[in-house]
Amino acid sequence: MTQDSARRDSDGSLTADSGWEPTDSAPLVVDLDGTLLRSDLLIEGFLAIVAANPLAALFSLGSLRHGIAAFKAGIAAHTVDLETLPWNLPFVAWLEAEYARGRKIYLASASDRRWVEAIAAYFGFFAGWFASDGRINLKGRAKADALRRAFGEKGFDYAGNESADLTVWAAAAGVLVVNGSSKIQRIVRSRWPSSTNFESPQPSLKVYGRAIRMHQWLKNLLLLVPALAAHQFNVRTGAVCLIAFLSFSLCASSAYVLNDLIDLGRDRAHTTKRFRPLAAGAVPIRHGLALFPLLLGSSLFLALLISLPFVAILATYYVLTLAYSLYLKRQIMIDVVTLACLYGMRVAAGGIAIDVHLSTWLIAFCIFLFCSLALAKRCIEISSRLASGAGDPKGRAYRSSDLHVLESLSAGSGFTAVLVFALYVSSPSVTILYRYPEYLWLTSVVLVYWIGRLLILAHRGDMDDDPVAFAATDWPSLVCVGIAAATFVLSL
Repeated sequence: MTQDSARRDSDGSLTADSGWEPTDSAPLVVDLDGTLLRSDLLIEGFLAIVAANPLAALFSLGSLRHGIAAFKAGIAAHTVDLETLPWNLPFVAWLEAEYARGRKIYLASASDRRWVEAIAAYFGFFAGWFASDGRINLKGRAKADALRRAFGEKGFDYAGNESADLTVWAAAAGVLVVNGSSKIQRIVRSRWPSSTNFESPQPSLKVYGRAIRMHQWLKNLLLLVPALAAHQFNVRTGAVCLIAFLSFSLCASSAYVLNDLIDLGRDRAHTTKRFRPLAAGAVPIRHGLALFPLLLGSSLFLALLISLPFVAILATYYVLTLAYSLYLKRQIMIDVVTLACLYGMRVAAGGIAIDVHLSTWLIAFCIFLFCSLALAKRCIEISSRLASGAGDPKGRAYRSSDLHVLESLSAGSGFTAVLVFALYVSSPSVTILYRYPEYLWLTSVVLVYWIGRLLILAHRGDMDDDPVAFAATDWPSLVCVGIAAATFVLSL
């Protein structure tokens, strides 16, 4: 078989030329995005710019008028941390074994040459690379043509994962499917029965549940507080609260997914957040991009069933969450106040849903309690990094030396919330709703215990990064909830 040969330029890229000699095994050409990497570099790079400077990300879209290759070149001007990217490690190990037995391996990607060159050097076993260059987008037919010029028709094996690779597989001698969807696997098997498939576990419903953080939906039970505080116990109120809960939960999940997409780099540098499905590559990044608008749309549909004021507070919550993810979370104390407001907006949304005005007592109690929980969350992050020797938190305005100040602020705010509750119990207002308000004093004692224990565990580093989620699975906290509920019933 006559083959066009290939040479390696001084910069490592391949161009058609003379001097390439076939070996016993055909050279193996490996795709990057979705194959070697469980993600997409272009999306990763763009989201990194969004996280650092949203305006710069918006302006970068202007380069699309010169073509997708020019856009990729502009995004590639920003570096990515190769160490923390979610590489397909089993496939990398197989490639290393192929390299060890003398096989020539090349990297071919539609990503920009700056990134591809850096990745080829990072792994060390690539004999050369092919990439987009700012003018040509090396994808599909363009990639197939480049590989034909370098190795000749049927002169190479190719490992890919998506429909754009079908054209490349048609030009290859050997077909390898890595991380391919079930649809791609069926198409490839029908066209190339002798193809090789590298099985990769597909994300389960449980993994998607983790991606949308369904366990965090417990926070949205705060929407029930106004109904309980106003003693609104009827079927209509229950139905409205259920719809409001589902609407707010879907909205919050959309915000969580969007936050995780924006924070991919920072999450991968975090001791526990690096295991989040999007950061770890367990859920494809493209699925995340589809998930957050789908969840948001479903949330708005349910919100419209309640009222326009409820839609308004839901929209405000989402905008504030986005502002927090992009900017506010990196501002000292503003991040804490914002988190407290996001907690409080759940309570306010519950009041709007059933058309109940919140009392000044409830508002004051929520302000101090939620500020305490937000401060505790920052304490947990710093304690975790100190325990692992990781230094100051990345992407935050705090230093490790701020821990004692934050702990003091959290304790002060938490016990001020207890004081507000105690003043309410001793005020004339309490007799309007409760026949036996003296039983509510026991709730004050429970709050002192729960807040104090929470702060001690946070200081020790014995807690996850969210105190509310921790409380939902912590049996002493659940006992506290049970006691508080019993005192509430007794006091009616």
